[in-house]
Amino acid sequence: MVEQAGETTGAPLAVVVMGVSGTGKSTLGALLAGHWQAPFLEGDTYHSAANVAKMEAGAPLTDADRWPWLDRLGAALGDAARADGVAVAACSALRHAYRARLEAAAGMPLHFAFLDTARGEIARRMGARTGHYMPPSLLDSQLATLEPPTPDERALRLDAGCAPEALCRKVRAWVETGKA
Repeated sequence: MVEQAGETTGAPLAVVVMGVSGTGKSTLGALLAGHWQAPFLEGDTYHSAANVAKMEAGAPLTDADRWPWLDRLGAALGDAARADGVAVAACSALRHAYRARLEAAAGMPLHFAFLDTARGEIARRMGARTGHYMPPSLLDSQLATLEPPTPDERALRLDAGCAPEALCRKVRAWVETGKA
């Protein structure tokens, strides 16, 4: 359970660390899950083999490709949060409709920690990593698809250029006290 203003809340909590590829979603998600001793769900592992092959070939996913992936991840996140009290996932969740789909599949309200930074920094990170199926050539497609969370969404915008530990503290403060 999560401490909120000194009290333990009984409601399960699910946090999605979101943003385009290369912003540090997995790093921050793992840190948050470790702090809360909660399950961490890596959204990439919920993609179908066909989706992974498509991205490896440099082709962007369509909404039809994404819906089953979002449904699988959302359901798993909701199940994990209800079972363990808290769960964290890393998922691009680029559009409002994708975030709504995740929340519907989870069957509970989700908190979105949106990692955002300059395109050049993201491109540098993507170019430096090895063994990931998402090629840097798809960055512009992801940025074109991105709909940053709006004020009516339960979301916190973060500068992905900051140290992961500092970002973790910000998300924890936001979730635990309602203040960023």
